[in-house]
Amino acid sequence: MPNEYGNDTQKNRAQAWFELLRDELCAALEAVELDVKGPNASSEGEAGSFERKSWERPASDDSSIAGGGGVMSILRGRVFEKAGVNVSTVWGEFSEEFRKNVPGASQDPRFWASGISVVIHPRSPLMPAAHMNTRMIVTTRGWFGGGGDLTPVFPEEEETQKFHRAYKRACDAHSEDYYPKFKKWCDEYFFLPHRNEARGVGWIFYDNFNTGDWEADFALTQDVGRAFLETYPLLARTKMDHPWTNEQRQAQRVKRGRYVEFNLLYDRGTLFGLKTGGNTEAILMSLPPDTAWP
Repeated sequence: MPNEYGNDTQKNRAQAWFELLRDELCAALEAVELDVKGPNASSEGEAGSFERKSWERPASDDSSIAGGGGVMSILRGRVFEKAGVNVSTVWGEFSEEFRKNVPGASQDPRFWASGISVVIHPRSPLMPAAHMNTRMIVTTRGWFGGGGDLTPVFPEEEETQKFHRAYKRACDAHSEDYYPKFKKWCDEYFFLPHRNEARGVGWIFYDNFNTGDWEADFALTQDVGRAFLETYPLLARTKMDHPWTNEQRQAQRVKRGRYVEFNLLYDRGTLFGLKTGGNTEAILMSLPPDTAWP
């Protein structure tokens, strides 16, 4: 596939970064599980650790996927009721139905895609849920994309601003134009039109990102991942020992329902995974446990 933005060296480096970020984030979340001292430590059993499960999609003449696979990493613990850190790398051809929706695929349906997807659903309703993903996709074009969203049940302005500052620093290191653009994109993307409400308090979102400088675009994507790694585990530690009430827990269940609605109705990543023959369990890893609708 002729494409200067997306050669084999670049693909290998991107995949290696996503796998390294996964390993470092899993280690950071497992450390939180070990260190908890509050109600979770006594009422929810042993500290959780990530269980990894590999999956592969073999080549098939009848499939839209020529090959690839990934690794699901799932933790079910006393601080994090469900946390998933998945990495996948797949390649093949888009279906005729889907190729018109992907830049560069209408000219040539072949593609390569690698990325990391992180979803964290804490047990405590006082701790916000979080989502972060970054990816690299190559068709006849090549680009990076990603972003994330913080979804608290009970928003706190100081907590929200701490995350926004972290992502602003990551973006500003590359261009002061990026953060306001990506923040606006996030606010518009992570939104439930049928309820006229945002899914969370936002961070950033970007897609089809190609400045013509692969090294610079890759560096931005790495910094987006590092911002999450450096910020979320620290937030978890500030709240992991706080008690909560049954009323707060029920409010969390209802908020999780909003999360489900967005992911099943509007999320592009969910659609991309299902339309390209990805692993269904890995794709739906984002769905929270113990959800309710009022």
